[in-house]
Amino acid sequence: MGDNKIRTAEFSLDALKDGDPEETRRFVEANSNAVYRLALRMLGDEQDAEDVLQETFVKALRSLKSFEGRSNLSTWLFRIATNEALMLLRKKKPDAVSIDAEREDDEGSSEPVELVDWCCMPERELLSDESKRHMEAAIQKLSPALRAVFELRDVEGLSVRETAEVLNVSEAVVKTRLLRARLKLREDLSAYFGSRLPERRSHGKE
Repeated sequence: MGDNKIRTAEFSLDALKDGDPEETRRFVEANSNAVYRLALRMLGDEQDAEDVLQETFVKALRSLKSFEGRSNLSTWLFRIATNEALMLLRKKKPDAVSIDAEREDDEGSSEPVELVDWCCMPERELLSDESKRHMEAAIQKLSPALRAVFELRDVEGLSVRETAEVLNVSEAVVKTRLLRARLKLREDLSAYFGSRLPERRSHGKE
């Protein structure tokens, strides 16, 4: 995150719409990392992420003249990138859950059966490369609907309103999906870290 955030406020929209080559170059260079990272985490494949990156800016630059400013330029760019990633995902996995319709996903709403207290885990264990890889794998196991909300809200730092605009759903849907995504990830990671604790206590704390 950090320097990889979508950055649009520093650019002249008029210059971009006029096709100014220097402003266009700066715009693409400044935002490529954020778009690529989002696509990579959505798709889990570097080549697919590269394809989404290219298509996102091709479509964005073609459509700039018609951009009316009803949403933030950053929200608009994320919307294009997310749509491109989802279209590619649906092409490869036709049975993937659609996030276009504003409806309850068939994700279930039960609480995790067991949540492990990670306070006893050494910090080096929590921050190890293996733990990070497991976290990435857990994110990839989320449905496209939940993964998109988690990535936009918790990774990219968009607000609930901005996330709703990007995905074209209500804020209530964003909140519901984000809760489900967090619970699923917490359950997955609890099982992972629980198996790595030096000692599993069968009773409560003494």
